Amino acid sequence: MLVAVITSLLYSREIKLDKFGKTNVWNVLEVRILVMVSLCLQVVLILFGNRRKYIADKRLQLMIWFTYLSADWIATVALGILSKDSKIPEIDPNFIIMAIWAPFLLVHLGGPDTITAYSLEDNELWPRHMLELIYQLAVAIYVVYRSWNGIPLNYVTVPIVVAGIIKYGERSWSLWSGSSKGFKESILPPPDPGPNYAKFMDDYTAKKYEGYHVTLDEVNETTPTTLLDHSQRSMANEEIPNVSYLHDGYKFYIIPECLFADLIISFQDHKSSQIFFQSIDWKHAFEVIAVELGLMYDILYTKAVLTYSKRGIFLKVVSFLCTLFALIGFSIFNNKEVNHHHLHIKGTKPINDDLNIKEYIHINYDKIITFVLFGGAILLEIYAVIVLLSSSWAMLWFSKHNNWRVNLLYKSISWFQKFLKLSHTVTWSNQMSQFNLIRFCLKDEPIKCIKIQKLLRIYKFFEKSYYQKTEEIRPELKKLIFDQLKEKSEEAIDIKACKKLCAHKGDRVLDKWHCNVGDINRSITEVEFDQSILLWHAATDLCYSKDSDLNATDSAALQSREKSQLLSDYMLYLLVMCPFLLPNGIGQIRFEDTCAEVDELLKERKYIKERSQVCKMIDRVNTAIPPSEVKGDRSKSVLFDACRLAKSLESLETEENWSKEKKWEMICHVWVEILCHAASQCRGLHHAKQLSQGGELLTHVWLLMAHLGITEQFQISKGHVRAKLKLS
Repeated sequence: MLVAVITSLLYSREIKLDKFGKTNVWNVLEVRILVMVSLCLQVVLILFGNRRKYIADKRLQLMIWFTYLSADWIATVALGILSKDSKIPEIDPNFIIMAIWAPFLLVHLGGPDTITAYSLEDNELWPRHMLELIYQLAVAIYVVYRSWNGIPLNYVTVPIVVAGIIKYGERSWSLWSGSSKGFKESILPPPDPGPNYAKFMDDYTAKKYEGYHVTLDEVNETTPTTLLDHSQRSMANEEIPNVSYLHDGYKFYIIPECLFADLIISFQDHKSSQIFFQSIDWKHAFEVIAVELGLMYDILYTKAVLTYSKRGIFLKVVSFLCTLFALIGFSIFNNKEVNHHHLHIKGTKPINDDLNIKEYIHINYDKIITFVLFGGAILLEIYAVIVLLSSSWAMLWFSKHNNWRVNLLYKSISWFQKFLKLSHTVTWSNQMSQFNLIRFCLKDEPIKCIKIQKLLRIYKFFEKSYYQKTEEIRPELKKLIFDQLKEKSEEAIDIKACKKLCAHKGDRVLDKWHCNVGDINRSITEVEFDQSILLWHAATDLCYSKDSDLNATDSAALQSREKSQLLSDYMLYLLVMCPFLLPNGIGQIRFEDTCAEVDELLKERKYIKERSQVCKMIDRVNTAIPPSEVKGDRSKSVLFDACRLAKSLESLETEENWSKEKKWEMICHVWVEILCHAASQCRGLHHAKQLSQGGELLTHVWLLMAHLGITEQFQISKGHVRAKLKLS
């Protein structure tokens, strides 16, 4: 459509000449192209803006990032051109139609409901967006004012301006609600002054003067710990998929809210959540957490704060009706008024009939662009409503209203969900990224156009991402994590116990398994956390290669070995690609130095091309003398310390008579505890950032720990201690 309109315009309109007498095609087409591109960008954003919640794809992230930034820039530039080139309608009647585009650009600047912020930093810039709203509104009104001459067509712009104000206002409000300050204020409880101390003391003094012997008697007021109302759940509409997960996720939604805002969880919420999660299985627990994080994503990155409220629904209805009435008005008045004004300009004579005919044809193409803008706006609003009714928020409402009208509406929405591939049940990618040190050093992944990238000096920027893989999180891994945390949860009885449980980074597992080998203990208790991750990652790789002969008969050992490798590569991915998710340290330096040492070994053995060969080469090195005694501590490489650790783990089979199954189960449990320690030490802000990247296993573990009571973010006191007067 856009190409056809542009081509026709070039042939139908007499192109203006610049001061040098040359044809300036861009002056004719610039605003028309920008307006249509702006509409296309809005379509891309509304279709793909919220898919990053459950798709962990770098290409999708890049496309959304580029579109998000371009959409505002294109609309702003188009508005500026319209205000610069605005002319008096009697001179250029075509501008009467073009002026309608200005408020449409204001609607585009408001953005779709599916994305308001690309990153959390965008939310913090809400004052800038509020100022831009005022500025862009002034520009749009200026364009409308310059086109105003009292004809009925002028009034078509008024409802579009109203729709634009609503859209842009919704975006600014949503950005404020997603900011750290706005988010905290939205969930803070109302101020609680406690029992009236002044009144109590007045009563105390009065009774004293009356001659009573007054003593104090304490009454400890606590809010009872409550679980879900199973009678209400049994009345829920069972036609809704995952209805129990929705209800449970919404019930305990206060937990992630407080955690992401770095607030303290109340004692009652902490206890009721702990009791509930101890009573369910691993699958139910992870599904509930996925629902909660999906709701949290909507709050932080979309217009959910307004969209799923009565005020938001009212504004959406007003916005849609404004656009619809404006379309009807434009359809009625555009032929009658614009064509009459154009061909019979008041007080003037047509200079050239042929030129007037060309201008008449040109005006028709501007009408087509305007109709496309109207159609696009209405279709996008309809799509937004379908997305709204397909969300977890809407499904929760459907599940609470079990009657034929609601069921009919739900069946209609289900058809649209299948047709448009929308689903409330998919709330995260269910994937974990992988990064392996030896594979990275081997450079065994063929890279396209690597010479050109090196010539442009951009290869180093993308190098690590080429060796990043993703794996689906297996059910048995989730079960292992849940079972281990559930066991710990029994010990989470007070804040001191919780702090101790969060501080464990593998040492608790070693104590439980009575593993007292020196190198194994030191690799956890006597080194920094990032160093421990690197040590155990390299050691796991070496042990994995050495036990490559495991077969189906050793199924338990094989499963533990695979889970250990997955967790090992995942933790190294966090260390290398997302270091902000881990406690502060020099993990980057240690990683680079370790890679340099592996590269040094490979330079001498260029025939080595496979990971297993590298592991065998490292394993053959004699490590009887600790590397620190030979090399000092200038280099932070941990390669041969990891080799010593791997040999100590292998010695468990020979010296301690451990089976391979027991050894790999212990290694797997150590990795789970390392993962849990990393999750507990990461701030809510950093977890929130990962929600827009397809979700992170680390975030799910962090929230699961909190639900099971393993968190430091809860208050110790149980309620008011009220004193009452006791008279005698």
